[in-house]
Amino acid sequence: MEFYTDEWGNTWHRLVGMGAGGEIFKPAIQDWSQLKDWHLPDFDESSRYAPVKTAFDTEPDKYHLGSLPGFPFAISRYLRKMEIYFQDLILEREHIDALHAKVAGLLERMIQRYAEAGADGVFFCEDWGIQDRLLISPDMWREIFKPLYRRLCATAHKAGLQVLMHSCGYNWAILDDLAEVGINAFQFDQTEVYGLERLAAKLKPHGVCLWSPVDIQKIMPTGDKALIEKSAERMVELFSRQNGRFIAKSYGDLKGIGVKEEWDLWAYDKFAELAGALT
Repeated sequence: MEFYTDEWGNTWHRLVGMGAGGEIFKPAIQDWSQLKDWHLPDFDESSRYAPVKTAFDTEPDKYHLGSLPGFPFAISRYLRKMEIYFQDLILEREHIDALHAKVAGLLERMIQRYAEAGADGVFFCEDWGIQDRLLISPDMWREIFKPLYRRLCATAHKAGLQVLMHSCGYNWAILDDLAEVGINAFQFDQTEVYGLERLAAKLKPHGVCLWSPVDIQKIMPTGDKALIEKSAERMVELFSRQNGRFIAKSYGDLKGIGVKEEWDLWAYDKFAELAGALT
């Protein structure tokens, strides 16, 4: 077993050679009395963004995307440990709001730093769904988290940045809300959980872009070349030709989903072929 502490103060443990992340062993905030004196990491320190600006300036013709460590949910659930955090949402609302406010303040400052460095957008990961529903009720999401999303998206848009969001699982119940508060693109890896046609119809009136590989759960792992290529073609037809908003991508952990590189290349090559036909 291997232990390490992250910049937020959380202690993690993992099996050596088995995983890059692991699980929380000791959260940074074990008792709410620690919140007052708990120090945020210095992710808003200006010197951290000098290399970012250099990288952006070196490639002026590319889209420049700044990476955030999450939104308040993704960060705070580790600071208290997931199972405790979900209880806190009901039993410790005052403390939860205070924690979220501190985290959101740091994220706002990070967004501004990225804007100053020349970013075009910011990207964050926040997994909200399981296979068929949200992790919490839609009403609770709207009460606690929607105002935070609205605040952070407004900060980004005011600074001239777009907001791109990754989220795993079935988030159907809040897609309209996410579009309303200002998410510009959804990075979904499991598009088949929604149904391609249904998802395309949902996103079109909102003008929200889909940024996605061929589905990594139901399509890519089959190793069926015809099915993979057909899915890529359908995605281009629905989200690019019909909606006008699609970014194709590959998946970063093929080993983790049992996919051979060749299978991924079938999708990549088909996307590239169709992109050439669109220009």
